[in-house]
Amino acid sequence: MKNIFSIIIFAMICSLSIAQTKQSYAPPVFADADRLTKVQATFPIIEKLYKDFAEKNHFPGYAFGIVLDGKLIYSGSSGYTDINKKIPATTQSMFRIASMSKSFTAMAILKLRDKGKLTLDDPAYLYIPELKNQSLTTDAPVITIRNLLSHSAGFPEDNPWGDRHLADTEQDLINIIKKGLSFSNATSLNYEYSNLAFCMLGIIIHKVSGEYYADYIQKNIWQPLQIKAAWEYTKVEPSLLAHGYRWLNNDWREEALLHDGIGGAMGGMITNVETFSKYVAFHLSAWPPANDKELGPIKRSSVREMHQLHTTNTVIADYKFPSGRKSAVVTGYAFGLNYLKDAEGRTFIGHSGGLPGFGSNWRILADYGIGVILFANVTYAPTSAVNLQVLDTIVQLAQLKPRQLPPSSILTQRKNEIVKLLPDYATAKSSGIFAVNFFDDYFVDSLKKEANIVFNKAGKIIKVNEVVPENQLRGYFIIDCDKAKVQINFTLTPELPALIQEYHIKLLQ
Repeated sequence: MKNIFSIIIFAMICSLSIAQTKQSYAPPVFADADRLTKVQATFPIIEKLYKDFAEKNHFPGYAFGIVLDGKLIYSGSSGYTDINKKIPATTQSMFRIASMSKSFTAMAILKLRDKGKLTLDDPAYLYIPELKNQSLTTDAPVITIRNLLSHSAGFPEDNPWGDRHLADTEQDLINIIKKGLSFSNATSLNYEYSNLAFCMLGIIIHKVSGEYYADYIQKNIWQPLQIKAAWEYTKVEPSLLAHGYRWLNNDWREEALLHDGIGGAMGGMITNVETFSKYVAFHLSAWPPANDKELGPIKRSSVREMHQLHTTNTVIADYKFPSGRKSAVVTGYAFGLNYLKDAEGRTFIGHSGGLPGFGSNWRILADYGIGVILFANVTYAPTSAVNLQVLDTIVQLAQLKPRQLPPSSILTQRKNEIVKLLPDYATAKSSGIFAVNFFDDYFVDSLKKEANIVFNKAGKIIKVNEVVPENQLRGYFIIDCDKAKVQINFTLTPELPALIQEYHIKLLQ
């Protein structure tokens, strides 16, 4: 009985500790209350950027949207979705978004993973037996679902070939695999964009869920987000359907619309800017991590997992943004999404789409709470460059800043406790604020000597500023003195409550 009582008490303490940890977490926030107004001031410039780019690249029609803080705050369109009938493009026009569909397939896989129906490290042959023992070399690892999601299975880039397999059936795809596949790389070593991989994911969704991939995505992603979309163009209201064109010999030639099939898992979705903005908003809502109730079709943590770099494509030392700004960048692939991070730490997430007759792109800067969308109806419209320019331009002109992390309560508490010990550290050992390692790494007489040297040069303390957090358990603060400033950095331990494990003081000249 005593043991049971002890276990209950221990469980209550653990639950309380976990609750206290969550309650003390304060997510980063935007410090600028006028950010919407500043972004709105850029709209005339943004509209002209899209207009000029569309004219230069011969877009028959296009539609765009800007999402900020979960809302579609601006959208526009121009040109025609049907040149012969002179039907104007609008933000409700239904464009085929091609490979932008891949993130929906990836999201469906992660939803099945979250439900315990599969793991990302499952060999793909468990669901597609015809894949077993297929690889470039005999010592290559088996192809996993993770490889398919991140373009690292070893398949060759297949954009032109893949585009023409949109209407294939599952059996058509199985027959291709059964004949034997050609590989460009050994599995897990290199990034190479593969439409084939995402068609395979479509089959896996069917095998695991018991529902055709298109039905599963419609029921489990589109409907919860209230997204208006279709896979088969014949099911779209004709007056809303964007026809696709190719610019050839200084004129537009209409492209034949492609029917839906297993290839839709890599590029078949048809939707409009207004409704796709809800999907963009959902991705933005996953940031920052929070204790809020889960409201989306998959967990926010799984959305953030989709945004992480899983396969590196290239590192460019002197990348030139379309706006003319230069920066070092790393690019690669997440799960169904492209990844680009620049030297300023800005992470651009999104995806392009291209098929005969269509080109599209969406990008978000999650830390800035903003995203952009562009759909066009000309073959392989180069929409990625202008969206990157639009985002870069908005951030620069509106002087947008990423969310600022407020100091956690424990960082503030430890800062105040450090200040009380300065400069002689007389009661440091009995204070109870230092971790078990601290006095083996820092000696009280040395701490006292160092602090006195610093403050003798800095002078009388005038103001102790707030702690500047680097994360929940690391930060620094500045002390204003009459002759100079003093900076103190400290790091806390992973135990609860967190204690000071590392400390540095320096004079700022």
